[in-house]
Amino acid sequence: MDLATIVGIVGAFGMLIFTAINTAGGISGLIRLLNLPSFALVIVGSYFAVMVANKWSTALGAFSVIRRTFSVPSYNEQAIIQKLVAFSEKARREGLLALEDELEDLDDEFMKKGLRLVVDGTDQVIIRDLMELELNQMQQRHAININMLNGWAALAPGFGMMGTVIGLVNMLSNLEDKASIGPNMAMALITTLYGSIIANTTVMPWAKKLQGHDSYETIVKEMIIEGILSIQAGENTRILAMKLLAFLNPTLRKQLENELLKD
Repeated sequence: MDLATIVGIVGAFGMLIFTAINTAGGISGLIRLLNLPSFALVIVGSYFAVMVANKWSTALGAFSVIRRTFSVPSYNEQAIIQKLVAFSEKARREGLLALEDELEDLDDEFMKKGLRLVVDGTDQVIIRDLMELELNQMQQRHAININMLNGWAALAPGFGMMGTVIGLVNMLSNLEDKASIGPNMAMALITTLYGSIIANTTVMPWAKKLQGHDSYETIVKEMIIEGILSIQAGENTRILAMKLLAFLNPTLRKQLENELLKD
């Protein structure tokens, strides 16, 4: 569970509630900010617009995509590096074909495909092209979902403005009824507020979070590609370990350096 996502959303809405209570006369001020028609227009209306802008499957998968922002992806880079270093030692000692027995036990399909190509004697350029193609396609799939959320974040304030216009039109068309001026003006302003809240406290941050997930997975896969190609080239295991450790942040790197680079 990603506490940053949970704490961030709770904190953002908490500050909104705190501000509403302390600037608008207590709980009654908060209640005045609750307006079901405005909420429906911004949330439901903008979601239907997301359907217009995306494929049916992409729009329906929006909530599954959002759910991913509440989990922390972990690819266990340390274990991947240790595995690649072990493969390098075995390949240099027994030859590349000796790796074939190890492939079935691999959980990482990306690494397994690359090592399978190595064992089959595929040219290094072809291996790099194939693995980078798969990496690029992964990034494209991620980009579709990220763009969908960014599009939703752009649409929500627009629907808020629509609600504002509706409220103002109703107010101006019935100025003689002084009792209706307040509710219509309230809807006009609240819908704009809802559009801003949805865009800036949830949907846009979710898209940013997914961009971070994509960058993380990309780095891990690039590390795997570098390791596999180094194994195929028969590079010194110590050199391979130094290359792979460069992909880690300083804290994780220090934890492995003594183990992998010991004399």
